[in-house]
Order: sequence, then C-alpha cells, then structure tokens
Amino acid sequence: MISPSSDDPDWWRTAVVYEIYIRSFADGDGDGTGDIAGVRSRLGYLRDLGVDAIWLTPWYDSPLADGGYDVADYRAINPAFGDLAGAEALIREALEMGIRTIVDVVPNHVSDRHPWFQAALAAGPGSPERERFWFRRGGGPLGDEMPTHWISDFQGSTWTRTTDADGTPGEWYLHLFTPEQPDLNWNHPDVVREFEDVLRFWFDRGVAGIRIDSAALLVKDPALPEVPDNPLPGQHPTVDRDELHTIYRNWRAVADSYPGARSLVGEIWLPDIDRFANYLRPDELHTAFNFDFLARPWDAESLRSSIDSTLAAHAPVGAPSTWVLSNHDVTRPVTRYGREDSSFAFTAKRFGTPTDLQRGTRRARAAALLTAALPGSLYIYQGDELGLPEVEDIPLELIQDPMYFRSQGTDPGRDGCRVPLPWRGTAPGLGFGPTGSAAPWLPQPEQWASLTVERQERDPASMLRLYRDALRIRHASAALLRGGFSWLDSPADVLTFARGDRFVSVTNASTSPIDLPSHHEVILSSAPLDSGRLPSDSTAWLRI
Repeated sequence: MISPSSDDPDWWRTAVVYEIYIRSFADGDGDGTGDIAGVRSRLGYLRDLGVDAIWLTPWYDSPLADGGYDVADYRAINPAFGDLAGAEALIREALEMGIRTIVDVVPNHVSDRHPWFQAALAAGPGSPERERFWFRRGGGPLGDEMPTHWISDFQGSTWTRTTDADGTPGEWYLHLFTPEQPDLNWNHPDVVREFEDVLRFWFDRGVAGIRIDSAALLVKDPALPEVPDNPLPGQHPTVDRDELHTIYRNWRAVADSYPGARSLVGEIWLPDIDRFANYLRPDELHTAFNFDFLARPWDAESLRSSIDSTLAAHAPVGAPSTWVLSNHDVTRPVTRYGREDSSFAFTAKRFGTPTDLQRGTRRARAAALLTAALPGSLYIYQGDELGLPEVEDIPLELIQDPMYFRSQGTDPGRDGCRVPLPWRGTAPGLGFGPTGSAAPWLPQPEQWASLTVERQERDPASMLRLYRDALRIRHASAALLRGGFSWLDSPADVLTFARGDRFVSVTNASTSPIDLPSHHEVILSSAPLDSGRLPSDSTAWLRI
C-alpha cells in the first residue's frame, strides 16, 4: 500500500488543488486524446505552478457517454487513458514531487455497460439483480407512462423503458442524468458495500482523497413521489435526503482508517448554505465545493455576501471553505466575467451570448488573486491559469456533450471548457501531443497560439506568471495559510479584507481607479497601478 506523507494531517484545509480533465490535459501517445502518460510528462509543470494536489476526473473503464462519468469498472483504467500500472506510477511520481492525487467517484449511477446493469436487464422483472437499481412498472393500463415526471439535470425525462426478452415493452429504469447512466439504489447492501470497497481499492494505491460526484443525489424517496412545488429541507425525493449522512459517516470511517489524512470532497449544489454545511460535520466529508461563490456575478456586494455566508456556515462545523472559479462543467471565467450577466446558471447557457474578452480577462485576473487570498482551500481548473476563454464556435458536428443533445441543441453544452490545452508552438495541436500526433479530440482555436504555456512562461505579464506568483506567495505566507479574516472599511463596490496583521487584499469591482489603503509594499497586483491607484476590475495584495 502506498501512503501519502502524513507530515501534515491538515493539508486539505489550505491545499491548492488542480483539476485535470484527463481527455484534454496532455496527450502522451499521440492519438489526440489526453491520457495518463501525458499527465506524467507534465508533472514538472504542475510542480512549478505550485499546486499541492491534482484531482483527476474519471479515468476508469467507460463508454464515455458522459465524459467518463458513466463508469463500467472502477478497478480498471479506460484503455484510451492508459492502464492501472500507469495510474499507480502517476500517483507515486506525483507524490515524489510533493503533489497528492485525488480521484473522482460517481456513486449516484454507473454505466449501462456495467456488469450489474447488464445482469439486471438479462434477469428480468422482479429479479434480485434489478433491486440494485430503480426498475419500476410504468403507469397507465399498458405501463407506457413514466413512473414519475421528474426532470433530468441534463434536461428531458429521467426514465427509459426496457424491452423484455420476448420483444415486448418492459419496465422502466431511473436515470437522473442520461439513459446510459442508470441510478443505483442506495438502500441495497450490495451498493453500500461496493463503494466502500472502491474507496479502499484506491486508498490502497496511494490516493490522498476522493472527489464525490453529485454527492447530494444518491438517496431517493422509495415511494417515488412527484417533486412538490416547495419541498421542505430533506423532503425532496432525489436531493439532499437526510439518509445521505449515514453513507458519508461510513465513508469517513473508511478514510480515517488509512494513514496520511485521506480526504473526502463533495460536489454538492445546494441553495441552502446551512444544509450544505451539514455534510461537513467532523465525522462526514472534509470539504465540499463552494458553488455559490462560483455562480455569483462580478459584483462586489454579491461576492461579499457569498464570502460572508460561506465562512459563517463553515465555522460551526470547523470545516475549511473551498474557493473555485470554474470546473469542467462551467463556462470559463474569462468568458463569463466579460458578459453583461456574469453570473452562472446551467439553465441560462445559450449559443450566441456576447462577451467582452478583454474585460473578462481583467476580471478573471482579479478574481484569481481574490480567491487565492481567502481562507481555506483553492481549486484551479486546468487552463484557467492560462486565461483560456470558453470555445463557443465548436462545429456542431463535433460537439460530444450529452447536455447539447438532450436539450435538442438549445444548450451549447460543456465541451467549450473542455478543449485540449495549448502547450507550445503554432503548429496544429499546439503541443497537446508529440510531434506528428493526431488532431486533438476537440479543435483548438487558432488564436490559442498566443496563450500556450511556452509563450506565457516567457511573458512576465501573462496569466500563467500571475498564477505562479500568487501561489508562491500563498505558500510562503503564514497570514494566507493560517491568518484570521476580517473585512476593512471600503466603498460598496470594493472588497478589502485583512488576513492576519499585515496582509491586505483589495479588489476594485468599480468602474474607476481607486486609492489604495496605506501600505508598505504592493506584494502583487493583477494589473499595473495607475499613478499609484488600483484600476477598475483589479486586485492588489498589500503589506501594511
């Protein structure tokens, strides 16, 4: 068993975690798809960036109907990405560079190719194999009506009808996402036991943490009622059921049985910040993603409100906050912050929404310093450190995301934030793979030649250099790692706070330059000062 270093049992409280969407990070074998070999070849880049951990999106055996979030086998690596030996080598080599590894687990559902589901289809109605899922007879005299009218997170229905062995229409099965992702029944002991074994399998191989996909959706009301107009807390039939906490207490016990502080990170989208914090009690998850902050517009009052509510909710349970600007599902900050409405909501994504990329880039730089100065852990999605915009002109015939197809083409989907990274040069592929490689699985814009890692490393004013400087300062600063947090007086459209006694962060979200507070030194600024004043849409770190 490989064990992450136990020198810092609280590493997860202040860690900088870098999300790797493995298909798009780096291609090691030249087939146009990112892979484990590509990640291993770029570990030096991640070390130099200054990250403490990498979070790898699903790399398991999968038909890739939803980018790997349709898992067929948790104990095997998708051949497109490599093999188990390569995964173990990556975990070991990263740890040798001081970088821990977090892997994704998707407990709400599996792939329709998973052996359990294939066995359930073959066994037929009433069989024990079907009890691991949510098979139900349909409504109406012929059973041709869906058991419920629940709406999928990916739009469309949540039920698909099966065909019996004799060719007649059969039972329906539940899938909160795509039909290729049947939901598991967490009332079944096989499901509970299997996922605890999956945690052990990967902890035994040295991973330092587990990121839990759709963590608030696992448990369903077995009566399968319709969703009420205004469900009370814990009473929604599919979201935030109170029974979830027993599952995560058991998972925490598994994690705590290993040396080296293995962490559990939940993907939890909940509007009720207090219900959100319940998952972070000392015997449950270590941390959870703060989607409230991510979704807020570039507006000082809104951001301040999110920071206050987040810190207040985490304080009673003693958990660290997490700060994140984007991920593999969300419009990239450079594009989002340049829009008239700079907030984020899945239901609002549409083709043709205009943006000002220069303004978005300024704000994304400012937001990078703002989040890096807040107390807690920091998540960075690959490419945000390069200032990559959302790619919004992918040819329709190349789009792969099921959100696009299930919306009948009204939702552009998430492929625009998943385009392979530009590493070097100007030739097609921009160094995503070795010379002579196949074209990347999604096309890169030609203008990304100006945003390659190679080019930004040479430019002291680049987004990459800003991120490197910020993370270097953060790691060396006791104030940023352990200092208290307090707001300082400032105009309504300016965010000014102190960390410890001598560190101050100022974010100017107004439309005009502002005077900085009295200080001894400007440690770092997202934009050059204007005659000593902080420009609009900028952040400065000060030593007072």
